Amino acid sequence: MTEKYLVDPDLKFIKTIKQNGGDSLKKCFQCATCSVACPLSSDKQPFPRKEMIAASWGLKDHLLGNPDIWQCHNCGDCSALCPRGAKPGDVMAAIRHISILRYARPAIFERLWNDPRMLPLLFILPALVILAVGFATGLLNLQNDGGPIVYAHFFPVALIEIIYIPLTLLVGLVFFAGIRDLLADMQANYLWRGLDNGKPIKPVEFLKALITTLPTIITHNKLASCGENQQRKFSHMLVSFSFVNLAMVAGIFVFALYVLGSHGPYSQLNPVKIFANLSGIALILGSLLLIKNRLKSTDAHNSYFDWYILALALGLGVTGMLTQFIRLADWPMAAVSMYFIHLVLTFNLIACLPYTKMAHLVYRTVALAYVAYVDGRSQTSEVGT
Repeated sequence: MTEKYLVDPDLKFIKTIKQNGGDSLKKCFQCATCSVACPLSSDKQPFPRKEMIAASWGLKDHLLGNPDIWQCHNCGDCSALCPRGAKPGDVMAAIRHISILRYARPAIFERLWNDPRMLPLLFILPALVILAVGFATGLLNLQNDGGPIVYAHFFPVALIEIIYIPLTLLVGLVFFAGIRDLLADMQANYLWRGLDNGKPIKPVEFLKALITTLPTIITHNKLASCGENQQRKFSHMLVSFSFVNLAMVAGIFVFALYVLGSHGPYSQLNPVKIFANLSGIALILGSLLLIKNRLKSTDAHNSYFDWYILALALGLGVTGMLTQFIRLADWPMAAVSMYFIHLVLTFNLIACLPYTKMAHLVYRTVALAYVAYVDGRSQTSEVGT
């Protein structure tokens, strides 16, 4: 006898999807063209057709805990070939947006990065924090002694550490809670679909699945398999590798400071400095290419949620390079002002990670690792039998 399932539509959730870019949802008439067209959709668990059904019915829990929404890279193949203009890619992006906000804690902070009216606060609050901590500790020094411009003279390393280390740890805790909840939701979703046995996830096996998944994520191979927006691979790689490279550079300079006792500023011919400058240029170029591609994609949904991160990435790249040029030009007040703006944007980048589109770097990685973990466990079981 066919199993019955009582559908209780969440009309508010359907409305939320439409408000976040999935306004074309109801045009879908379930022809399955999207699943056939998608080069990333698996034969066993195809998407996005089933996600379009669940979204139309308002099945919130079955969507937000669905790993398949993270396997979608929003390349646009499904939307381009949809005969009804339902734009499944935009609907999937809207669901991911809602999912990110679901796992962001505390939820009240998400308004800061998802409401355009809060934009001034994103500059005012970090600026006040830096100034308040700087004056309270006595570490902030705005006096110019007339010598060469050394940013550590104005904003000592100790001041940066007092502010940014706790901020990074707090963001890490938010992601820890989000990952825990996401894994629980994905396991419940797969259990409902008969794909998970409901047993606790084995950390060692999951780590192995994560390691095997990382090369695919790092090389952007899945995005390259899409046909509609292949040029996005290059721009995405430029931006993502730039952030990783610059984080490595920061780590190297911290090591040089505390272990080797080598203080900046460093020569422009320093290999690490050259590497940092190339990464900064790549960040600017990648951000501009992403902005150009988004401006050209008139059919794709464009929201503040999308544009904010692009603008922030470009701002970080530009201010980072300008801090060097102005210092070399020996303009003290302009240099300190530009460096302060760069610190504010850096504070913003770290703080916004769990609440904006940047969170997909974490949640997509976890979701892909979970799928690989379940697949690997299934293969092991088949071999064992």
